[in-house]
Amino acid sequence: HVQLVESGGGLEQPGGSLRLSCVVSGFDFSAGGMSWIRQAPGKGLERVSGDSAGGDYTYYSDSVKGRFTISRDIAKNTLFLQMNSLKTDDTAMYYCAKDRVPLYWGRGTQVTVS
Repeated sequence: HVQLVESGGGLEQPGGSLRLSCVVSGFDFSAGGMSWIRQAPGKGLERVSGDSAGGDYTYYSDSVKGRFTISRDIAKNTLFLQMNSLKTDDTAMYYCAKDRVPLYWGRGTQVTVS
């Protein structure tokens, strides 16, 4: 079955860094783009980053551009989000997701910046 398992969240101080990971199984990781999406009561749903299967496209929301970096380890079926210069506004549940139909989401990893 399809699984997307996020990890790497936790508590970090403003200005600190976290590295989120998403281990994917059950679908072809190399066939399409992936996204990091966050949701928090104060900010709603936001696609913060995304990539393409071929690596020729990356997306960052204005709120994280210059601070976050999306990357992949294809051999390990793992998607990463390097989060630097964290702000309190980055506090959210972070999900990795497969782009396009069919949509698959993980259960999320909590990031708290305080």
